[in-house]
Amino acid sequence: MYSIAATSLFNQTHHFLIHTNLPFHNPNRPLFAIVRSSSSVTQEIDKSSEEKEVLGLKGLEFPAIKAAKRVVLVRHGQSTWNAEGRIQGSSDFSVLTSKGQSQAETSRQMLIDDSFDICFSSPLRRSKRTAEIIWGAREEEIITDSDMREIDLYSFQGLLKHEGKAKYGEAFRQWQIDAPNFIIDGHYPVRELWARAKSCWNKILVHESKSVLVVAHNAVNQALVATAMGLGTEYFRILLQSNCGVSVLDFTPQPEVGTPSICLNRLNQTPGSPVAAGSSAGRKASTRIVLVCHGVSESDLECSMPYTGNGPMNMLGNIQAQKTAELLLDLKVNTVVSGAKMASVETADTITKVQEAADCLGADCIPRYVETKQIPDLDVESILTQSKKARDILVGIPLCAKNLFLRLEDDVTTSLWDKSGKAWKHLLYELSKSSDGQDNIVIAVGHPALHIAMMGHCLNLTKEWLGSFHLNAGSINVIDFPDGPSGRGVIRCINYTAHLGRWSIPITRSTQADEEY
Repeated sequence: MYSIAATSLFNQTHHFLIHTNLPFHNPNRPLFAIVRSSSSVTQEIDKSSEEKEVLGLKGLEFPAIKAAKRVVLVRHGQSTWNAEGRIQGSSDFSVLTSKGQSQAETSRQMLIDDSFDICFSSPLRRSKRTAEIIWGAREEEIITDSDMREIDLYSFQGLLKHEGKAKYGEAFRQWQIDAPNFIIDGHYPVRELWARAKSCWNKILVHESKSVLVVAHNAVNQALVATAMGLGTEYFRILLQSNCGVSVLDFTPQPEVGTPSICLNRLNQTPGSPVAAGSSAGRKASTRIVLVCHGVSESDLECSMPYTGNGPMNMLGNIQAQKTAELLLDLKVNTVVSGAKMASVETADTITKVQEAADCLGADCIPRYVETKQIPDLDVESILTQSKKARDILVGIPLCAKNLFLRLEDDVTTSLWDKSGKAWKHLLYELSKSSDGQDNIVIAVGHPALHIAMMGHCLNLTKEWLGSFHLNAGSINVIDFPDGPSGRGVIRCINYTAHLGRWSIPITRSTQADEEY
């Protein structure tokens, strides 16, 4: 192993890339993706000029890259201090528990087929050991980088959470509810972390590699995802990173612009179920929206625009719907909503039937009631087919040609954004209907573009961020509301597909055949 030190970077604009496979579907290819360039307007925060410099919100850019690069981020497995509920920060006293080592082994199996060129790791023992387990017998050395250490929490480090509350009172409360402005021992830990994350990206992107593994920590991985997407420190604790959760970012060269285009391929694909009982940002999460991308239909694969056909699901689509329904058995779902498209309705029906049968395995059968609704605002296919540029470019063009980088007409993008905003408000209304203290789970089944846009509304972004995410058929996206439906949504996972088993898109794929993602 060897180590390196530090520097700084970044910015962003939007471009859209839609991947489609006609007439046959290759399971190693996405059915729908929108990719945005890394040089658009960064969301402003009401800070002084000096603070913006610390936050990295001034016009910094990613370095140009020569070839497509995929970066896979993994958080370390459960540590002894995780298990104790002790504040770790950048201290190096905790090690992996047996559960943590088992999680790391599961992640190794998830990533076993990938031909990584290099592995970067935090130097802290819990992260370095996770990296060693995942890296396995590969010959290349693991590069440890001190900038990838966990957030520096100074005097908080080593305290149990109740000790921090008792000893630091108001400061500890600020850490919990206003972390970006939290100050301790003369430092702003979250702001410092964001600056470090940008330094990490500079080193990762200039390295001559196409497939990169990064093994680090909860907060620093959040910062890496957020800074890549152009999001400021106010997104701390919004993009969840669980123990051994895997997140994937794709960077594609843009010689005419310099800075690469960036797409978040997935967020927090965990060794365990993403819908099992747990907490979000340290708080109990019993109010939740699950966005389900409907299964594939034959007409989707035959039409000139991906996912805009309206036929019944094919065999693969039915398998995807059934696998999703089985995964959601861990939840007691209150409401399932969908658009009127056949594939959406069929996927929603499959989920509802499995839910309602869940409590009928014994003699005393009391069927579970799940409310189902069709919502017109969840249908966006007609909007997408209005894009003449998209149709003209997609017909007869090789899949990864440069021509696939396209900009949907502004009126089409605006229509999609506006309609998805209405759909998102409807989901929040459904979520608000539960009694105080009761769990409320709402499932929404629809088109990937709709879910991408609704996540944008959840994150309080604008339509320029539409290209920040990627979704596959049959994937799920989980949004928790630990403060209730009127509170801020916490993204538990994006584009989770592990439940699909052999029918899933692999977390990683070789870059040999696909120079562009």
